[in-house]
Amino acid sequence: MNFLAHIYLSFNDKEITIGNFIADSIRGNKFEHLPIRIQKGIKLHRFIDTYTDTHDIPKISSKRLHANYSHYSRVIVDIYYDHFLAKNWSKYSDTPLDIFVDNFYDLLEDNYKILPDGVKRMMPYMIADNWIYNYSKMDGIARVLNGMNRRTKNKSKMNFAILDLEEHYDAFEEEFSDFFEELITFSKHKLISLEIKNNK
Repeated sequence: MNFLAHIYLSFNDKEITIGNFIADSIRGNKFEHLPIRIQKGIKLHRFIDTYTDTHDIPKISSKRLHANYSHYSRVIVDIYYDHFLAKNWSKYSDTPLDIFVDNFYDLLEDNYKILPDGVKRMMPYMIADNWIYNYSKMDGIARVLNGMNRRTKNKSKMNFAILDLEEHYDAFEEEFSDFFEELITFSKHKLISLEIKNNK
């Protein structure tokens, strides 16, 4: 899953949110210097990614893209799914998306000192262009896909994936909706198990 999903699946716990968000910038177990709840957030992120990568529904979404984008199809699906979460936000949260995102940016700024260097470098661009809020818009997703394509030096051709989203929009949205309900349940249970394990 991508940024918005990981933030949402932290269930409004500030330290879990930080860990869940920075996890991709942490290698191996090089997080033991961080507060315990941030460590839990990192672990939760990894459990979410493993669950997503092995679940049948995202595999169906990914298979639809595989001929054009090969191994990049999984990354593209993560971005699509964040779009559908943002688009249907009111179904999942009582807090308006713009306020939720602003609160998240404030959280990052309040905890700037403990963020990995890669996150610190990304933050100004993410906040200035409001990446996460703009997932709700097709032009926002197009910009993300263009940026990802540039990062692969145009090898991925991910910039064209906006056309696949437009062509199969309803199918991708239905797959997201079915999968995300299961992912919410999984994430809640996994977070509880992490809490229990730490308290033993």
